[in-house]
Amino acid sequence: MKLYYSKNSNPRLAVAVARYLKSPVEFVAANPQNPAHKEAFKALNPNALVPVFEESGKTLWEADAIACRLSAIAKSDFWRVGDQQPDMIRWISRATHHLNRAADPLYFFRVVWPMFTKDAPPQEKLDDGLKDFVRHAPVLEQHLAKRTWLVGDRVSYADFRAATFLPYAQEAQIPLADFPNMQR
Repeated sequence: MKLYYSKNSNPRLAVAVARYLKSPVEFVAANPQNPAHKEAFKALNPNALVPVFEESGKTLWEADAIACRLSAIAKSDFWRVGDQQPDMIRWISRATHHLNRAADPLYFFRVVWPMFTKDAPPQEKLDDGLKDFVRHAPVLEQHLAKRTWLVGDRVSYADFRAATFLPYAQEAQIPLADFPNMQR
């Protein structure tokens, strides 16, 4: 089994899941957008993106699907099923479509952008990302006020998905200090 990844947020998330679950995968650093590799990589993922999980000649792409599969292989309840599954999917969806989407420009323009250019990042994009983050974070903050984990009494993939950008909060200037439950 192989897990193709890069340093981008979703591939990093897939790697974090594989490591947390102690999945027996070979980690393969990949740069599928490199013109020299793009066409060949499309055999693994027609989008020519990572992460990609390869198992017995079949590939699975997208971090959430990979997390689900790795959890099944590990026979772990990290990816909740049964009565807790809808709640977990709600938090995955909320994190993906609101919190992470808001944090993405903060991360990209303050962490990634400076690696490639000395140009100032577009202030409007930073302002919009910060505004959206501050608008969406209170829902998660309130939910975590009386609990440690998003779903049930132990860590789940929903917690990993919600924390996608938090390792870079300081560098991306994501205002976690304003949200102590999320910071915790």
